[in-house]
Amino acid sequence: MRLIVDSGSTKADWIAIDTNGKILFTTQTLGLNPEVLEEDEIIERLNDRFDILQNKKNATHLFFYGAGCGTERMKIALSQVFQKYFPNAIIDVKEDTYAAVYATTPKGEKAIVSILGTGSNCSYFDGKELHQKVQSLGYIAMDDCSGNVFGKELIRKYYFNKMPKELAVEFEKEYNLDPDAIKSKLYKEPNPNAYLATFAKFLIQHKETEFCRKIIFKGMKSFVKNYIKQYDNCKEIPVHFVGSIAFYLKEELQEIFDKYELQLGNVLRRPIDGLIAYHIANK
Repeated sequence: MRLIVDSGSTKADWIAIDTNGKILFTTQTLGLNPEVLEEDEIIERLNDRFDILQNKKNATHLFFYGAGCGTERMKIALSQVFQKYFPNAIIDVKEDTYAAVYATTPKGEKAIVSILGTGSNCSYFDGKELHQKVQSLGYIAMDDCSGNVFGKELIRKYYFNKMPKELAVEFEKEYNLDPDAIKSKLYKEPNPNAYLATFAKFLIQHKETEFCRKIIFKGMKSFVKNYIKQYDNCKEIPVHFVGSIAFYLKEELQEIFDKYELQLGNVLRRPIDGLIAYHIANK
């Protein structure tokens, strides 16, 4: 049994396939970002899904693509947790950008591949290897145009009384904006980045308003300038995206790309289906 996992900070999609590529089961856990979770929290999230728990000794391979796995230290730490949990499996941990590459980019082709979801990332794929000019420092320092950055911006606008009154009323209906509740989520509970990203749903729902458009386009311009334009050939090759922010704001992305004369390639909400095809072809 081979387990294929695409994990962001918010959620992780799991698919088990046999040697012929037949799907044995699919499930979903909370995100397994090693940058923000301790070992016991990761184990608890694995144990919470019966399909994973009952098959922990049956897995022969685990292909894990995850947010927070961009450094060797984090890859090793997570691999050690998985090796104890899946004792008979060969463990392969890669950063989530590889999942985006395998899902969006035809074999052997060059592309810039970006993630816009709870967090954000951008890499260049030369047809064989992945290259990254900007090392992500996580949701506090970076993550331009991501769900958590958009969420933080909305909260700030609301508390600084910069949100239009009619939108503020709707915002109050959607979320618990009590200061103690927000601070508890940010400083006392796991995955504060995923919590912040929940507010991005409001931005998408009201993306036609001038207020939300300004926030969206400010974030997208920042992502293009700080990430995509780091690559000298960015106008010569397609730029693919995965992630809910990119997927639900595809029209806005196209506007920005037209302005900067960039080629918008494939845009997927989740890369997991493309990963299945990749692993079946490369078993």
